[in-house]
Amino acid sequence: MNHLIEKVRIPSPHPRIHLYLVTYISDGLRVKGYLAIPQWGDKLPGLVYLRGGIKNVGMVRIQRVIQWAAEGMVVLAPFYRGNKGGEGNEDFCGDDRIDAFTAFDLLESLSHVDRQSLHILGFSRGGVMALLTAIARPQAATVTCWNGVSDMFLTYEERVDLRRMMKRVIGGTPNKYPERYTWRTPLNDLANLRAKVLIIHGEQDQHVSVEHAYSLEQKCAEVNKRVETWYFPQFSHQFPARYQREVLTDAATWMKNQ
Repeated sequence: MNHLIEKVRIPSPHPRIHLYLVTYISDGLRVKGYLAIPQWGDKLPGLVYLRGGIKNVGMVRIQRVIQWAAEGMVVLAPFYRGNKGGEGNEDFCGDDRIDAFTAFDLLESLSHVDRQSLHILGFSRGGVMALLTAIARPQAATVTCWNGVSDMFLTYEERVDLRRMMKRVIGGTPNKYPERYTWRTPLNDLANLRAKVLIIHGEQDQHVSVEHAYSLEQKCAEVNKRVETWYFPQFSHQFPARYQREVLTDAATWMKNQ
């Protein structure tokens, strides 16, 4: 089903990649995002890029979308509900997960996309969104968590600076509403995950500790899910630009080879 209701071409920094601001319907809401379509090839792999942060913090960057598209992938990067003119409000991997599910469905429906090569990438908070989407959409070939959150209880524990926001958006603390944090933690549902898993994580990350990656790797092993791990002892949450570009290319190659 094609949920797209508006597609407006905007300037692209790459001469052979068309960039669009799109609006699509998710859960009855108008949600915005970027769509990048390389102008070569017939059917290309598709990638749903799931941002981190919340609201303007961690907003999708055009440069990153274009970098992935330059690897020969059609890229759809939702802003999530309530952002940049979209309707509704984010609730930090709650109902706003539907925005990621619907983005996957929209990507799958595009004529430029090879439906046998559908991929999901989540960065930071987007790690939870990516895992939830891959569980909900078993036709995904791969899911990649790059410095990604996997455990919302651990995020609350580690990120004292985010607790006020999390209590407001989620509606309380993990002690008071453990079921709300469990619902936002995909680790216990990995038995239902069919996609191949790639974990990329900087071990010096102070925003999303490497413990999230270790937990994801361990849980995958417990359900006999093969997982590839790329750990970088020297890097933090944001990789240096040159290395980030190299790792991105390697990750895109890995996706396309699955």
